[in-house]
Amino acid sequence: MTSQQAPWHGPRTRRARWPVPLLTFSLAATSLGGAGVAHAATAPETPAPAAVGASTTCADKVFAAMSESQRIGQLFMGGINAAKPDQKRIQVLRQYHVGSVFLAGRSSAGTKATKSLTDSLQAKADTVSGHRVGLLVSTDQEGGQVQVLSGPGFSTIPSALVQGGWSTSALSSAAAGWAKQLKSAGVNQNLAPVADVVPASLGTNNAPIGRYGREYGHTPSVVTSHSLAFAAGFTQSKVLTTFKHFPGLGYVRGNTDTTANVVDSVTTTKSASLAPFSAGIKAGAPFVMVSLAKYSRIDPKHQAVFSPTVINGLLRKTLGFKGVVISDDLGNAVAVKSVAVGNRAVDFLFAGGDMVLTVEPNLVPTMAKAVQTRMGQSSIFRTQVDQSIHRILAAKQQAGLLYCG
Repeated sequence: MTSQQAPWHGPRTRRARWPVPLLTFSLAATSLGGAGVAHAATAPETPAPAAVGASTTCADKVFAAMSESQRIGQLFMGGINAAKPDQKRIQVLRQYHVGSVFLAGRSSAGTKATKSLTDSLQAKADTVSGHRVGLLVSTDQEGGQVQVLSGPGFSTIPSALVQGGWSTSALSSAAAGWAKQLKSAGVNQNLAPVADVVPASLGTNNAPIGRYGREYGHTPSVVTSHSLAFAAGFTQSKVLTTFKHFPGLGYVRGNTDTTANVVDSVTTTKSASLAPFSAGIKAGAPFVMVSLAKYSRIDPKHQAVFSPTVINGLLRKTLGFKGVVISDDLGNAVAVKSVAVGNRAVDFLFAGGDMVLTVEPNLVPTMAKAVQTRMGQSSIFRTQVDQSIHRILAAKQQAGLLYCG
């Protein structure tokens, strides 16, 4: 998410055997700091779902047993107010088989009350072959002005700019503790760390990041080392992380949550500011969030979230990212208001994205129907969607949310 929130306007499943080594963050993976990504390894085309493992994986089995509507539901993450959950919106998510939720707003209720909420949401998750497909439950728990969950059991997390002044070992240790708190509250994914590099010359004039101190520092090397340290701590406590907002919001002035036509005219495919993302990917980042800004020196025709050049080209091929690409908010953000609701989902998926984040769940029906319609019209699009669902299920498998006997 960008600074939308700053200030903020069931049965247990058995962990299946993961077919590839678990993602492990290494604090040594910081050699790209300031060096750009011109020599990043080039990845092949995204493999077909069957290429996930040498044999049929748990994700493959779950996918095969799902109905089409259940599969499409996995492509979405819908927002639920953490303090005052709206039962009608929750019902929409359930009706459309939405596989992930985002706890939005602000809640000071603490870990126990949050766990009660997340347990109730998990109890409504879809059942496939007699077993629940657990929900990814995420939030924005960065620190400073962007901390959705607080109260008893939750630490008050300092801003990323403060965290950037700590040693990487101290940050990793603290992050492991913050992640453990989220885990105890039933949250298994954090939409963090912020990997955007805000130059000191722009500072607080950078509306989405610098204004709120959401950056770890003003150089690629500091942001790289500290975003990796933050992610390493979360990985240690088994909470998934999300590097955001690719390819970076550090050089813009406008906030895509509240402003249309936000353009970065600085960043190129070889900019040093991509180093934190490149290093995070090499360290095993499971999720990367794509921004809603336009990058005129990468793809002058499309916003990043709708750009095959940014997602399939730069992120997948050049940087070699094989995990889940999640959008920034395609629901309430002003940056996408001019795009028809259904097209927001279809265009993002067509560009290579995997998971559509909408803070407004009431838009899911329109989005899901548009995706289903396009799947019926295009076999290429259907294949892309199937690959996206497999990536999402693989991430859930990693998080212990799938059951395969």
